[in-house]
Amino acid sequence: MTENTPTPPTGGNPPAAGPRRLVRSRDDRWVAGVCGGVAKYFGVDSNLVRLVVVIGTIIGFGSLLLAYLVAWVLMPEE
Repeated sequence: MTENTPTPPTGGNPPAAGPRRLVRSRDDRWVAGVCGGVAKYFGVDSNLVRLVVVIGTIIGFGSLLLAYLVAWVLMPEE
């Protein structure tokens, strides 16, 4: 006698967890967690994001620093 119970699928992709959100990181932060949150969102190293922000601030005469401050205010904390 066999039972007609469904078996769970093996392999494949797990179900999606929902849409990603751009939030400030609580764990990966130096100042406000903006770079850590951006790095987590895009799946890159947070130190690379920090380096880009510092170089962009120097080259852009502080305009990226202003963008960082705006992100600090507008991005929710995780």
